[in-house]
Amino acid sequence: MEDPAELRPVTDEEQPPTLVTSAEIARLAGVTRAAVSNWRRRYEDFPSAVAGGASSPLFAWSAVQEWLRRRDRHQDVSLEVQTWQALRAAYGDATTAAVAAAARHLARTGGITDGADKQPPAAVQVLLDRFAEESDPSTALRALTDRMADSARRSGSDQVTSPLIVRAVRHFAPQLRPGRTVFDPACGIGALLLALETEDGLVRVGQDADADAVDIVLARSALAGLGGLRIAHGDSLRADRHPGLAADLVICDPPVAAGDWGRDDLLLDHRWEFGTPSRAEGELAWLQHAYAHTVPGGQVLMVMPASVAYRKAGRRIRAELVRRGIVRQVVALPGGVASGHTLPVHLWTLRRPMEGEPRPGNVRLIDLTGNTPSGPLEPTDAQTVDVPLVDLLDDVVDLTPAVHLPTVRRDLAHEYEQARSELADALAGLRSRLPELRRGDGADLWDGATVTVADLVRAGLVELRDGEPRVVGSQVDPEYLDGFLQASPNVRRSTSQSGSYRLDVKGARIPQRELPVQRRYGTAFLALRDMEREATRLAQAAKQLADLAREGLGTGDLEPDGT
Repeated sequence: MEDPAELRPVTDEEQPPTLVTSAEIARLAGVTRAAVSNWRRRYEDFPSAVAGGASSPLFAWSAVQEWLRRRDRHQDVSLEVQTWQALRAAYGDATTAAVAAAARHLARTGGITDGADKQPPAAVQVLLDRFAEESDPSTALRALTDRMADSARRSGSDQVTSPLIVRAVRHFAPQLRPGRTVFDPACGIGALLLALETEDGLVRVGQDADADAVDIVLARSALAGLGGLRIAHGDSLRADRHPGLAADLVICDPPVAAGDWGRDDLLLDHRWEFGTPSRAEGELAWLQHAYAHTVPGGQVLMVMPASVAYRKAGRRIRAELVRRGIVRQVVALPGGVASGHTLPVHLWTLRRPMEGEPRPGNVRLIDLTGNTPSGPLEPTDAQTVDVPLVDLLDDVVDLTPAVHLPTVRRDLAHEYEQARSELADALAGLRSRLPELRRGDGADLWDGATVTVADLVRAGLVELRDGEPRVVGSQVDPEYLDGFLQASPNVRRSTSQSGSYRLDVKGARIPQRELPVQRRYGTAFLALRDMEREATRLAQAAKQLADLAREGLGTGDLEPDGT
């Protein structure tokens, strides 16, 4: 990183190559993975891997493009693929920022925030215009958004709501009359907010902490000709931009992966009508935030991890929701409908009672976990049970549908083999994501020149959005910045004598290194984050396997292999 006072624009020639996997080459070239494997075996001039391990090699996309041109394979690449390739080359793994830039260009909007990277490079704009002319701007943006979402799902990220969950929410959502208000406090790119339709339209209100995602949903709605849309930028829990809103329906797939939902700053918030959630119960904070924004008679439809239905930490809040007749229905969806894991998720339906309305006597519980992910959503009688409130108000207050349905004979042997396969896949995924690090030269990075985040902000290379640093332009690698913000020197200086930790963002220091070095470190930091995410998936798969094995051994459905 150079001294901020001397920083200059980086030319295309100085940009490091974008690294791609074999699977990404196949997708970008419009062929199968097997075709890429054949190219590597058959052609000696196919570019060699420049990073990654033997199980997951990484290739320089520029070299692969040149090889494809020499082989005349680029002639069959569609304009959509060419545009996506150009965006990936310009923005790398920052696919949300890439599609946001494309969205602003296609919709001819400036976006909600200022920044040097508001519009894509000129060469990309040419491709976007050609792509939009070939189809239309709305179709072009939808195709790019689908590719971004698909990329996020393949990497195991839950940052984009999967189409199967969108389908389930659309199925179980109540029918709204034209002109009614629907609100999504964590709308992302608008997957849920734009999915509900009526002939004469709805008033759609949303908020999201990701400015690029907000720009995407604004552009999508503008190009689709949807009226009555209000989207705000910011963290809904910490900075509610719609404090007076009362909606007829609130739908939400909350960002539950975030560990700190702001409890310390929100202990006395008026929204915790049913109890203040613990640090581990961010989902119940989002649930109550959504309920606070409903009109009398309005409903909430919330995507929730299955564990929220039985975790001990949330028992008191669940009990209050049941006791007051607020929670009306819990649907256990099939495993595999979510993007980043195969575990089941639930759809909770809440309803704010109208004045004088009698309290319901039951909660409807629906168990669809035995269905395939894309199977029917209309439950059978055997999958549905109405449980009296008094039967739920025990020491556990377990709202898991399967617990209250009559026992159904399960094929535990088949489930065990399937869980074993998923665990093996998770293990292979973890192994492929282990970064290859070698012994360093012993030199302390922090002994050389460093720069504070405040310096980078003054130089216009970083901006603070809701207190979080965000790279502007291409002279600072985002992963390099994020990785060193979490490095031990910054952690130590942000940790008090009592052991509490609060990052001093502006005062945090980053080693100054040239951009190619930043990229090298940034790739390693990104690999570590991917590895941690895959390790979480591995732990979930191992827990599921162990539970199945114990149940099968205990019931006689499984027995030890005597061989």
